[in-house]
Amino acid sequence: MSFLGHFQIFLFLYALLLISAQSRKTEHDTESSDDGAEGQRWAVLVAGSKEYENYRHQADICHAYQILRKGGLKNENIIVFMFDDIALNPKNPKRGVIINRPGGEDVYQGVPKDYTGEAVNVENFLNVILGNESGVTGGSGKVVKSGPNDNIFIYYADHGATGFISMPTGEALYAEDFIKVLERMHLLKRYKKMVIYIEACESGSMFEGLLKTNLNIYAVTASSAEESSYGIYCGYTYPPSPPEYNGLCLGDEFSVSWLEDSELHDMRKETLKQQYQVVKRRTRSSHVCRFGSEELLKDYLASYIGTNPENKNFSLAALTASQISNLSLVNTREIPLLYLRKKIQNAPVGSPERQEAQKNLIDEMNHRKQIDQNIIEILRLSLNQTNVLDLLTSTRTTGQPLVDDWDCFKTLVKSFKNQCGAKMEYGMKYAGALANICNMGVDVKQHVSAIEQACAH
Repeated sequence: MSFLGHFQIFLFLYALLLISAQSRKTEHDTESSDDGAEGQRWAVLVAGSKEYENYRHQADICHAYQILRKGGLKNENIIVFMFDDIALNPKNPKRGVIINRPGGEDVYQGVPKDYTGEAVNVENFLNVILGNESGVTGGSGKVVKSGPNDNIFIYYADHGATGFISMPTGEALYAEDFIKVLERMHLLKRYKKMVIYIEACESGSMFEGLLKTNLNIYAVTASSAEESSYGIYCGYTYPPSPPEYNGLCLGDEFSVSWLEDSELHDMRKETLKQQYQVVKRRTRSSHVCRFGSEELLKDYLASYIGTNPENKNFSLAALTASQISNLSLVNTREIPLLYLRKKIQNAPVGSPERQEAQKNLIDEMNHRKQIDQNIIEILRLSLNQTNVLDLLTSTRTTGQPLVDDWDCFKTLVKSFKNQCGAKMEYGMKYAGALANICNMGVDVKQHVSAIEQACAH
């Protein structure tokens, strides 16, 4: 055959390769809907805390971003909220680096700074998922510009309490407000299907009795409506975080479970139901819960978070993330105490650093003791009862929302925070008690007065 003939064959084969590559790229970036139209995948990632002691939340979110990018989601379709005070924090032993497990790779590199600092707030988050550009202040201005054929994935890692999850600035995100926005998105046809993962204490209360099953939304929470979630890869646990991290937890149990599972497998072959089963089995210290549209359980994860082409030969049966030992877990409300104890242990005897950590630990323990006393007195004064221990947590049954009068609940939470100094890390574990007060129908002003009186000293 002549040189020209060989050259023509080469050009033909090269053209086939280009067409095949483009086809794979298109398949990687889009999802086909049932009606034949192609939709996009969108993701919103939120770390709802700040300060170095809460390292794990931003580590979880950054790790999720890396999985989504390797899975083929376009950078312009991923929106990240994080205060961004961890990577370059003077306390960080590896400046500019965030890891999510001992010996893990840097997950911070390349993460977009869409909403940082004061821009990480409830108003921006809700306007971003609604696609309301005019309602966003600060940040990159990126919003979810989704349509009726698009799938949306929301992942939120944070402190939580019964009925709400935190934000580093401004007000918390209350379950009622979140559900109203989700229902509005459904009404406006802003998505085809949506998956929500929430890592927080009492995170089940964000959906319990509230999320309807006809919205094409499937939600998974790290815990039920009445229990804490747990940190992992902490200072004294096994496997421990490296000693230079001084008692930090590098991740959260539920989050690490789904993130490490997603890294291992071909997400085109693993369904939402299969991952739920894996994560529920691997998360030992809290009860992973699911809510919403169970029709989505049969969907493959690739439809929401993509899949890493390098995992195409790994099936769920062939490779599974290792089980998490109970020795590696810390109740998230105990993590601040762990951090301070490790600082005391590692600081030289008599040093200013050790003395400061000792003082901070004593102050924190005393504050918690005072909060415990305050909530008992609040219940007694509000309800005119002496035996109130059974009311310290929500008394609602499974399937019921936390509270009927959300305005009452928000007022009491705000008053408890302002008058008693209750913080998300500990005091707000009693939010269920405040909900019980509202559910008993006593006048809100009487409740607020009881809080002011109980916390006056």
